[in-house]
Amino acid sequence: MVLTAEFLSINANDLSEFTRKAELTVEVEEKDVTNYKSLGWKEVVGGLKSGELGCEFLQDFAATKLDAIMWPLLGTVVPFVVRADQAAVGTSNPSYSGSILINGWNPITGSVGDEATVSLGFPTSGAVTRATT
Repeated sequence: MVLTAEFLSINANDLSEFTRKAELTVEVEEKDVTNYKSLGWKEVVGGLKSGELGCEFLQDFAATKLDAIMWPLLGTVVPFVVRADQAAVGTSNPSYSGSILINGWNPITGSVGDEATVSLGFPTSGAVTRATT
């Protein structure tokens, strides 16, 4: 599979036209429960779950565009939806959704001759769900 039409929505704003990369990672803490009956083998169980939505955007400062959408969200928890393709949600195109904390915004980054991009990771807040319908 090659990603050519990924979908990203933050706070009900379709940001696909600005998105160069969207990466959702989720993980579970590893808790050591090794005891003497483990017979020298380490035993673990899952603890708290967490996630992060990593994004790379092509910046746009025009009214109603990327910076105008994201700047007011700074410091708030907002919903997100991401999927591999902009097509309808289905078994071959699952949708992942939840909430993220907009804990930072880098409106201006880069060097001479670079395209204006914004790269950030937003921590998830609460459960991340997967849907196929």
